[in-house]
Amino acid sequence: SEQEAEQTLQLLDMRADPMIAAFMDAPEDDEPLTPEDEAALEESRAEHRRGESVPLNEIRHEFS
Repeated sequence: SEQEAEQTLQLLDMRADPMIAAFMDAPEDDEPLTPEDEAALEESRAEHRRGESVPLNEIRHEFS
C-alpha cells in the first residue's frame, strides 16, 4: 500500500544515519530495572498523562 511504502522509505532514510543505524543494530538491553528506574519511569509517565511532556516536533525545532 501507499502507506507501507512511505513507512519503508522513512525506515531506509533513518538507516542512512550512522547513529540511528548503530542504535537499531544494538542488542536489546536485558539488564533488569532497579526500583529507582521503575520510580523514574512512573514519574515520567505521570507527567505525560498530565500533559507536561514536550512534543518531539518542538524538541526537533528547538535543536535544528
